[in-house]
Amino acid sequence: MTINPNLPLTPQIREATPQDLEAILEIINHAIVQTTAVYDYRPRTMEFQQAWLAKKHADGLPVLVAEQNNHVVGFGSYGIFRPWDGYRYSAEHSIYVAHDVRGQGIGKKLMEGLIEKAKAQQFHTLIAGIDADNRISYEFHLKYGFVEVGRFREVGHKFDRWLDLVFMQLML
Repeated sequence: MTINPNLPLTPQIREATPQDLEAILEIINHAIVQTTAVYDYRPRTMEFQQAWLAKKHADGLPVLVAEQNNHVVGFGSYGIFRPWDGYRYSAEHSIYVAHDVRGQGIGKKLMEGLIEKAKAQQFHTLIAGIDADNRISYEFHLKYGFVEVGRFREVGHKFDRWLDLVFMQLML
């Protein structure tokens, strides 16, 4: 059997390494500059991403990458929901997929990997903060059993408009 090189391969999910940071930076900066998935204005620097990855590793928290055709095409991670001890079993996650390969199951593999890691680390719940206009992300989370638990009106401002933030939650 021959594999058609034009068809995408199933993404492989693995832990991120410092060698992945260039691709991670490209993916997150596209989301910052082009979308409301991140309520930030300025692209991140390599130094910022290096510190971010080092902190995740030091805290024992995962940063997963999706690798397809030998390229990092997405990443996902989670962190403690709020920085106080009582929240240590609640994690807020993020998943980002390169804009030119969305809809190929990459986010699905990353979500499954994050849920598996969160359960193994004995987290009680995963939380998602989603721009209310991002129906694709909202519906994606519904498929995994997340439910909407809160909606904050006009808490973000980007691209000269006010943005609503939806919180969704999955009990593990």
